[in-house]
Amino acid sequence: QVQLVESGGGLVQAGGSLRLSCAASRIIFSINGMAWYRQAPGKQRELVAAIARSGRTTYADSVKGRFTISRDNAKNTMYLQMNSLELEDTAVYYCKDYGTGAWGQGTQVTVSS
Repeated sequence: QVQLVESGGGLVQAGGSLRLSCAASRIIFSINGMAWYRQAPGKQRELVAAIARSGRTTYADSVKGRFTISRDNAKNTMYLQMNSLELEDTAVYYCKDYGTGAWGQGTQVTVSS
């Protein structure tokens, strides 16, 4: 069973940036697609960005142009670069491996005014 560990969350002012990381316990990135999801209080978990095995990326409309998903296969790590953060981006961010269905434990991102 693959284990995913997110890091990089924190408190940031609106307009600021954060980079989230998702480290996998074993090599999976070359095989499976992966994604970042987020869940705000009182809301359902939603897809933020995904990266396919081919490297093709997709984004939620709300983050297009502001967030960038990427991965480093050599480091078994996926990233989410978040720029121009908005109050509405406040949520717990989770990474997911589509091949195994594994989820990380989540990392809190809080954007303040």
